[in-house]
Amino acid sequence: MKNGGNIIMLLLRILLAALMIGGGIIHMVNHVMYIPFVPQFLPFKVFIVYASGVVEILLGIMLLSKKFAIPGAWGIFLLMLIFLPIHVVDAFSDSPAIGSHRVAVIRLVLQFVILLWVWVVKNSVTRRTSVQPA
Repeated sequence: MKNGGNIIMLLLRILLAALMIGGGIIHMVNHVMYIPFVPQFLPFKVFIVYASGVVEILLGIMLLSKKFAIPGAWGIFLLMLIFLPIHVVDAFSDSPAIGSHRVAVIRLVLQFVILLWVWVVKNSVTRRTSVQPA
């Protein structure tokens, strides 16, 4: 059972990394889609979209590395927390940037699922690192 759990956690980690890397690439390829999500009070919206894409890619790559998996997981968790208010505001706005209230609420719920997913992966990586001999 222990080996099966390790395989599941590895798959969750790889899928999360792929999600982050893929999301980061989409920020680069279709940056215009993300501009409406950047809060109005922030300047340099295009830069913010590109920078967040780069951060997502780097954190995804870090999560795949044994050496940097823990800071990568923490970074993803913090990034998802930073994005959370954006999704909350969008879900309750008169005209959500994502297009509809229903989709905005679904995305908000998914944000919490992703936060839980990242937390589980982070704990798995941390536990695995702490039990390995130096």
